[in-house]
Amino acid sequence: MSCPICKIRKGKRFCPAKVESICSLCCGTEREVTIDCPTNCPFLVESRDYDFRRRTLKRDDLPFADTVVPNSLLTENESLIAELSYTICRFAKGKPHLIDFDVINCTEALAKTHHTLQSGLYYEQRPTSALQRELYDVLVESLRIFQERGAQQGSVVRNNTSNFEKILIFLTQLGAARSNGRTKSRAFLDFLRLNFGKEVTANQASSIVIPG
Repeated sequence: MSCPICKIRKGKRFCPAKVESICSLCCGTEREVTIDCPTNCPFLVESRDYDFRRRTLKRDDLPFADTVVPNSLLTENESLIAELSYTICRFAKGKPHLIDFDVINCTEALAKTHHTLQSGLYYEQRPTSALQRELYDVLVESLRIFQERGAQQGSVVRNNTSNFEKILIFLTQLGAARSNGRTKSRAFLDFLRLNFGKEVTANQASSIVIPG
């Protein structure tokens, strides 16, 4: 049978999204572009690993290119990174249309909001997309709860606006580095699910290796 996408070449690869076989060329060019590929597709997993290994990413290509978040700060804030990452994973569970771009746009907007808070001129930089605004609000609430919990435990100094901004910048940069740039990419989301897909307590968070 011919490939249902190009209708020219023979379909040789079974596509779980299309529930039929497509040709290798359409698989490579339309993957996460016009096709909503499921996470467990072996061709998707293999291609992501290949793309990530051969990709040469320069710091200038990252959001907040002038900001380098030190490893010491990441280590001190493992529980916060785990909390925000788990919040994103939990939100994504009920939102099948959520893609990397949405997540990256939200963490970037929230980082900018926290930057304005430090200047004393509060200006909330909420995304324009309804789905992104919903995630943005969920992350705001997650930070509020995290801050309250920290205050009860006596860690107010670390749970401040400057600290939140830097961790949000880190997540934004990590998202840009992990996403493959395709229109429907969920490579970053799947990375978060793999590392932070289950709720993590403050004590458990110290065992998580924060990727550089």
